[in-house]
Amino acid sequence: MKRSEFIKNTGLGAGSILAGGSVLSFLAACNKNNMMNGGGMNMGGQPVPVTEGNFSRLLPIPSVVTNNASLAAQATAANVNGSNISALGYQPNGILGPTIRLNSGNVANISFQNNLSEKSNIHWHGLKIPANMDGHPEAIINPGSSFNYQFTVNQRAALCWYHPHPNGATARQAFQGLAGLFIINDAEEAALNLPSGNYEIPLVIQDKRLTSTGITYNPSIMEVMTGYMGESILANGEASPFTEVATRFYRLRILNGSNARIYNLALSNNADLIIIGNDGGLLKNPSAVKNILLAPGERSDVLVNFAGLSIGTEVFLESRMFDHGGSAQGKQGFKIIKFKVTQTVSDGFTVPVILSSFTAIPASVASRTRDFVLNVMQMNSGMNMTGMHQINGKSYDKNRVDETISANATEIWAFDNSQGDEPHPIHLHGVHFQVLERTGGRGQLTASEKSGWKDTVLLLPQEKIKLIIPFATLSGVFVFHCHNLEHEDDGMMLQYQLN
Repeated sequence: MKRSEFIKNTGLGAGSILAGGSVLSFLAACNKNNMMNGGGMNMGGQPVPVTEGNFSRLLPIPSVVTNNASLAAQATAANVNGSNISALGYQPNGILGPTIRLNSGNVANISFQNNLSEKSNIHWHGLKIPANMDGHPEAIINPGSSFNYQFTVNQRAALCWYHPHPNGATARQAFQGLAGLFIINDAEEAALNLPSGNYEIPLVIQDKRLTSTGITYNPSIMEVMTGYMGESILANGEASPFTEVATRFYRLRILNGSNARIYNLALSNNADLIIIGNDGGLLKNPSAVKNILLAPGERSDVLVNFAGLSIGTEVFLESRMFDHGGSAQGKQGFKIIKFKVTQTVSDGFTVPVILSSFTAIPASVASRTRDFVLNVMQMNSGMNMTGMHQINGKSYDKNRVDETISANATEIWAFDNSQGDEPHPIHLHGVHFQVLERTGGRGQLTASEKSGWKDTVLLLPQEKIKLIIPFATLSGVFVFHCHNLEHEDDGMMLQYQLN
């Protein structure tokens, strides 16, 4: 049964809270409408409309720390949309942790204190580091305990990030505020003289459900199916902010830090977004586009030119409607942040023709291909309301290794969402990969996928994707999963062991 039919037959929308007696009503509706026939069914939800603010509050810029840092997961207060609300944070008085910035080759030494009343940890998303430092879902830090993350950063310049990854609680902890940026610099990037300082703007885009007292996280069964989305769009922890710009090039370092919402980014004046980098760092060449589809966990490194605009001009970074986003995505356009031109300057920067060295890996060098089917959402015959999202018919099991790979092997991993009707951004821990091809759906690679390294890739409904992955000498157990965090917590995650 398709999601739309399920919703129509049950009368349940995205806001339904299925708890206690409501679960019984839900199950009765399922039986009444023969939706458990055969032991499985598809379910889905509806869009969560965005409410825009007035873009009158200044865009905050997270503080920057270097190699040695201290992070404490804690309950705190954050000023969002003019109100002090309860949230979670890695530092007091905010929902984003500091930006950790260091050079490739340096050692990161980060002390983590868990001051929450529950288990937590940190996953360093995009970093290729040893398994015992990666933030595996079972490598948890108990309440009141601490852990020292220490690792050498041996990879190229890139925008990475960090967030909690405890099994079953990732989505809630991240949604309520635990996240931060991790920026790596290197000599190749520095030689390009890209916009920096005040002209390099980090943008962490997230959606939240805000009340007068805090950030609400209470997903219904439907919202486990589609992912949990909010009505307020935050940039760097502020709802509908603005920032002042001069008539010159700026570098926007953009992270989709949302649990589930996909953004189709564009500028309101239809100017070019010049993509220079993605998850794994700089592309080979810049690519000028009008829109960028950015899924949860993905990053985009973008140049924007405000030259030629008159003082007082306002340009918005917005999300436009898009097709094939399932039942709950792409149905509405909305503004995210306002850029207000307040200064006229001369700018000698020119966009480099070549950004980075990049060698495409031919499919012929792969030693094997592994196939992964992103299964249609299921509820089993025992009416267990978890494990509805699966890969190859399996849900996450901490005691089971699903794939075993030899160190230094190069493999093709093929992910199949051709029978699915919801988007799935797939993230692999511990590695970067190249995208070989996309069939079905959009039927082609995006500008960000053609000549760069990725760690997260989006499969829209009816799409298949092939990745080529050069595994390194790291050893241990890593996970790969859907980065729709509700799907991940529901079990759409498997383990691979690198020997």
